[in-house]
Amino acid sequence: MTGAKQIMQAQAVNNHNIANASTTGFRADAVAFTSQPIYGAGFPTRVNAVAGNAGIDFSSGTLTTTSQPLDIAVAGKGFIAVQGADGKEAYTRAGDLRVTESGAVTTASGQPVLSETGPLNIPPSTQVTIGNDGTISVVPQGSPPDAQSQVDRIKLVNPPTADLQKGDDGLLRLKSGGKAPTDETVTVSSGVLESSNVNAAQSLVNMIELQRLYEFQIKSINSADTDEQSAERMMLTS
Repeated sequence: MTGAKQIMQAQAVNNHNIANASTTGFRADAVAFTSQPIYGAGFPTRVNAVAGNAGIDFSSGTLTTTSQPLDIAVAGKGFIAVQGADGKEAYTRAGDLRVTESGAVTTASGQPVLSETGPLNIPPSTQVTIGNDGTISVVPQGSPPDAQSQVDRIKLVNPPTADLQKGDDGLLRLKSGGKAPTDETVTVSSGVLESSNVNAAQSLVNMIELQRLYEFQIKSINSADTDEQSAERMMLTS
């Protein structure tokens, strides 16, 4: 019964990865089974298989050229700083940015993109470009095309991945709850998006394997029930 329950939990993680196979910048979750002894009276011979969090897959996804000036992808290691729903700093690889009517720069999911001083805002503009270092330049409305000026810079960070944890919203945060410092070595490419790093084919294989393991556990439960009923009948007839 415990094995079947743990397999269902592993299946839920795997299905979550499959559901986000097309989510920009998504990082797949990993799960691993470990043996955990059952402590208590008697001999220590009982062991449960427990599905545990094996961390996050931080490998890069595939880069796709979109030619959209507000689409960016982090080159190599690093993350884009955003503001989560709780108002605290969080990190993402999703670079499909938007500019709201009020001038706020957000991700496609609506999280405000951060600079060193807070959420990014730009004035009404006819053109917006993002440099390799995250610098945002605009051509203000009513100005000639060559009247480009820098307005702010996206905060780019590169904390150790071992210090990061993923929240239910899919954003990454420091386990300490603090803020990562800006890393000047992190760069972005404009007009490009990074896809999810979920291997859809492997995830489907994992789903089939987990389903078979679950069926095996259920058959084991049914066999144990059948053996118990047979033993009861033998005792009653003896």
